[in-house]
Amino acid sequence: MKCPGLYCGRELLPDGTWSACGSCPRGFRANETSYCVPCEDRPVFYDWLYLGFMTFSPLVLHWFCIDNTTPFRGRLSRGALVLHLSALVEIALAAVATVLLVEPFGELELNACPVTSLSDWYTLFHNPRPNYTEVLHCTQEAVYPLHTMVFIFYGLSVTAMLLIRPWLVRFCLPKTGGDTIYAALYFFPILAVLHAIFGGLIYYAFPYIVIVLSIISNAAHFAFKMDQSMKFLLVNTITDVRNSMIVLGHWLVHGYGIISLTELTEPALYGSLLCLVPLPAVFYILTARFTDPHKLHTD
Repeated sequence: MKCPGLYCGRELLPDGTWSACGSCPRGFRANETSYCVPCEDRPVFYDWLYLGFMTFSPLVLHWFCIDNTTPFRGRLSRGALVLHLSALVEIALAAVATVLLVEPFGELELNACPVTSLSDWYTLFHNPRPNYTEVLHCTQEAVYPLHTMVFIFYGLSVTAMLLIRPWLVRFCLPKTGGDTIYAALYFFPILAVLHAIFGGLIYYAFPYIVIVLSIISNAAHFAFKMDQSMKFLLVNTITDVRNSMIVLGHWLVHGYGIISLTELTEPALYGSLLCLVPLPAVFYILTARFTDPHKLHTD
């Protein structure tokens, strides 16, 4: 007999009978007939893009904190470069370790349950109440392993940072490099809370988030330049290594957002959209002179 609710299921017991309706174990999900079946599908391309977004988000925050920490603010110094590379290594190690720790264990593959709707992320709110009496608790990870593995990744990222970066700060960098560690100890818990509450919404909205934030960040980067002339912005972007790397980073993030949004289902058509990646930077450089408040006419 089919269980009530969207996510309640039955397990096959060792004696050949079926259990009462309830939540399926981790790594299982109720099918159309309410039987708990193992998650043996492979993540789709969009799932990997989502996991990539959840991976590079803390990396970008690491780099932002490093780039805006004294004495590294506004310049590409040896200390800043070491910390940037350290953050990249920490995130890469945590990402690989996370995949290895999730079934199938020890392989760079994932077993997953397909995401079918937003409610899959919030099974807590879909516990049925048969006959309007007691609540039948069927809360589970219906999107296994996309929800829990992000928390694992955050934990491993903090662990890798605490094992690697203090030694770099102690022996290679000024004492102010420790501020980047404290910053990470603040933003990782914030990211974890955001993922716990808004994980499903982020899953569906992250392509738009990436595109919008990359455009805003690109404009903010140029807006901080004192000289807003077209010649200075163009020459400074090309000749200054730090500025070139920041602009290229914006382009990569913007391109990632376009790929996530289109999933390249039609490679010829959607691949051509990647040619628009430099457009926000070019548009700002060409139009910045029209926004100079000193050139506004009051008559």
